Amino acid sequence: MQIDPDKELYKKHDAADGRPPLVVLTGPTAVGKTALSIALARAVNGEIISADSMQVYRHMNIGSAKITRQEMQEIRHYMIDILEPWEDFNVVDFQRRCKEAVTEIYDRGKLPILVGGTGFYIQAVLRDIDYTENAGDDSYRRHLEQIAAEKGAETLHRMLEEVDAPSAEAIPAGNVKRVVRALEFFYFTGKRISEHNEEERRRENVYNACYFVLNDDREKLYQRIEKRVDGMLEQGLVAEVESLKAMGCRRGQTAMQGLGYKEILDYLDGACTLEEAVNLIKRDTRHFAKRQLTWFRREKDVIWLNRPDFPEENQDGAILQVMLKHMREQHVI
Repeated sequence: MQIDPDKELYKKHDAADGRPPLVVLTGPTAVGKTALSIALARAVNGEIISADSMQVYRHMNIGSAKITRQEMQEIRHYMIDILEPWEDFNVVDFQRRCKEAVTEIYDRGKLPILVGGTGFYIQAVLRDIDYTENAGDDSYRRHLEQIAAEKGAETLHRMLEEVDAPSAEAIPAGNVKRVVRALEFFYFTGKRISEHNEEERRRENVYNACYFVLNDDREKLYQRIEKRVDGMLEQGLVAEVESLKAMGCRRGQTAMQGLGYKEILDYLDGACTLEEAVNLIKRDTRHFAKRQLTWFRREKDVIWLNRPDFPEENQDGAILQVMLKHMREQHVI
């Protein structure tokens, strides 16, 4: 991304090597990123870019745990409610729109803060990875999607096991989108995406970034997940999915692959009971949180913020002070 050297913000905050500033706040689902991100934005004159693959969709508020207008506290947010649920969205789209948002935030004299749990999207932005090479040719992707539809996700997953066992181990069979992407990458490049990802992790960041990962004790995190899912049901998750279904949304669409949505769709289609669907959501969300943490542990130059290391009273306030200290030391602020 081209940076205008005449802007006062860059003169004040750029690293010695000219890289512009960026803050990342990520961590597993339900760990409490939202409230902390608002406190951080208020403290550093920042604006927030959502790094969440589901919050880009309109009408999908409850199941995505989307931040509300009240919770935003007048802090400007980007990458939320920008697409209809039937529109596709991928890492290339995210990269492009995120760069535009970062530039707009700089132009407004603010500090961009990337907040969310989609580590793959965060990595793509920090290292400016080029994913556009095969973006225009979707014929093989459509072929793989047809296999999944006709023969099942497990058949597709076995195809991945044959060419890239590490990726097959890391990606659940039910995540058809990621399985398709891994197979597609191998088809076009002849290279395993697991090897590619390891290489990309060694790339240098294009930003002077403070990369914070918020975490909690596993049992407390799982309790948060249980509480969040129960809260979604109370807020009307079933009615939300019924409404999406009435709009024409179906299970194969990108948006409807999200946790909470595909399970409730199965319930509405009579494939399981509501109790079974809720138990699946809770189980799969716990598994998702574990995979997120595995991803972040592989990333370099991250700053871990473990909640048990901070007093419970005004915990977010104490964490915020540590974040600000790191940001000053790294000349991000």
